[in-house]
Amino acid sequence: MILVLKQGASEQRIQELENNFKALGFQLNISKGTEHTIVGLIGDTSKLDPNSIPNTIDIVESAKRISEPYKAANRKFHPDDTIIDVKGRKIGEGYFQVISGPCSVESEEQIIKVAKSVKESGATLLRGGAFKPRTSPYSFQGLHADGIKLLLEAKKETGLPIVTEIMNLNHLDMFADVDVIQVGARNMQNFDLLKELGRCDKPILLKRGLANTLEEFLMSAEYIMAGGNQNIILCERGIRTFETAMRNTLDLSAIPYLKRTTHLPIVVDPSHAAGIRWMVEPLAKAAVAVGADGLMIESHNDPKNALCDGAQSLDLDMFKSLMDDIKRRVAFEGKTMYENE
Repeated sequence: MILVLKQGASEQRIQELENNFKALGFQLNISKGTEHTIVGLIGDTSKLDPNSIPNTIDIVESAKRISEPYKAANRKFHPDDTIIDVKGRKIGEGYFQVISGPCSVESEEQIIKVAKSVKESGATLLRGGAFKPRTSPYSFQGLHADGIKLLLEAKKETGLPIVTEIMNLNHLDMFADVDVIQVGARNMQNFDLLKELGRCDKPILLKRGLANTLEEFLMSAEYIMAGGNQNIILCERGIRTFETAMRNTLDLSAIPYLKRTTHLPIVVDPSHAAGIRWMVEPLAKAAVAVGADGLMIESHNDPKNALCDGAQSLDLDMFKSLMDDIKRRVAFEGKTMYENE
């Protein structure tokens, strides 16, 4: 249930309302917008009458039930867009960022070379896999802790904030200096991991599962937010369909739908969506057009010899060419990109 408060409601009265509902066992999500303050009541509201609340609490203008199971992630609870700030790189309505780097960190020379190049091209965050979930147990699984150390070296060299994937909640201590923790598609419903990430204060980039609905996607975000961490970036990375011509099917319709239903920012990963290098460019352009708040694009200094996902990685010249186009399209959409120093 949400309560829309009257304009001019004093902080003292809002605090009294909060205390009263907490005493009844409810959790509250208070969002102060430009015109109204919205109070979200989380708990068993079946005994509350939304029609009588405005008559009994004078600072409440209206009350209504929310049918969707996700609450904290719901735009009805939080009408204004959430903007996530990662070391000055803002992601959210009006701000657009590009995350780029190799699927896997392979060596110090590789990750630093890629980091310097993508920064020069305009990427504002560096991605790289230290822990790699692979379909085959015989495939390269990543450098693990050493991979994170190499990412931190690249960050030191370039100043780019780093994004890398966590696979196990027992590894959380290793991510102390990571700027954005990524939850991969295979872990989208690893609820123990999501709960643990809800207790940390780092931005979480949450990827949609391979065959999950948008409601399930938002419920996974809700798990993190219910723990107290509100810094969620959603990532659409394609879903599994009957089509076999490409790795996955990029669900571009998800972006406008999510923009309408949640206040959380959303980025698009065209690399994992198609799994085909030449498709990354048109899908990235389409993502900008439908309202995405950013892109995650795999790039590599030598894709043909990459240890992981070389077929979908752009080489550094291809990435630069794409970024020149993306910058123009982002400006046309009226959004702002961070300018690297």
